[in-house]
Amino acid sequence: MTESAWQELWLQRPGGLRLHARHYPCRSGDAVARQCTPVVCIPGLTRNCRDFEALALHLSSARDVLTPDLRGRGRSDHDSDWRNYRLDVYVADIVAWLDHLELSRVVIIGTSLGGLVGMFLGASYRTRLAGLLMNDIGPQFSPVGMMRIASSVGTAAVVSRWEEAEADTRSGYAHVMPDFTPEQWRGFTRQIYHEEAPGRIVRDMDPLIGQALRDTSMPVPDFWGAFAALDGMPLLVLRGELSDLLDETTLERMRATLPNLQSVTIPRRGHTPTLDEPESRRAIDEFLLGC
Repeated sequence: MTESAWQELWLQRPGGLRLHARHYPCRSGDAVARQCTPVVCIPGLTRNCRDFEALALHLSSARDVLTPDLRGRGRSDHDSDWRNYRLDVYVADIVAWLDHLELSRVVIIGTSLGGLVGMFLGASYRTRLAGLLMNDIGPQFSPVGMMRIASSVGTAAVVSRWEEAEADTRSGYAHVMPDFTPEQWRGFTRQIYHEEAPGRIVRDMDPLIGQALRDTSMPVPDFWGAFAALDGMPLLVLRGELSDLLDETTLERMRATLPNLQSVTIPRRGHTPTLDEPESRRAIDEFLLGC
């Protein structure tokens, strides 16, 4: 994909911190299609807007798509205070993007942390959300997955060659995408790493995000309360068949809490599906038709 498929956008937040996003303008010449509700794709805890390149190009055939980098990820600035790497700040940042771009109502596709950002945004700003897709996340987290994530975030080694980065990627994600081809591993590695300087290849995130995740002094948000507040809103949960973070018990409780919830299991995927799987694409396209 070339940069001509999107526009680089920047937004300054209080304190001077700059946030980055990609805007994929709707490519349809049909006036009705161009009225489709825009989509905002929010990445996971350690990820960035590049996760959504293929999906955004697909969706922008019929609607505008925004893919922001959360603060501390991708091309957005790192926050000088790691305590700002938390849900309420991320929600405020997304609302600031919506206001800046005059988007009164959007559908959010959120992967992992991005799904939680969408969930709390919908709970607090109900009229701004036309629908929410939560990619392998819910209001409760399996202890196995949480221990894995909490122990690893922010600890990736700096490497000097892309082959080393790819080896580290395979080691960390083989359980998530067990059927990936060598070409897919190369592409995925380029999504989550970047060359900071010649011979210095690093994860494309602030390592202090891990410190924020492991901080136990902050109050725990009311995840189930925020989820229950979405009653009546179009909701779709995608769950990786091999997920160690969103288990079937939590998914069943989610369905019992909000009977309007739709869910689809993505085969041969852990935490999280890439959203480029045929099963994910079909589910996303059908869901958007209802939003």
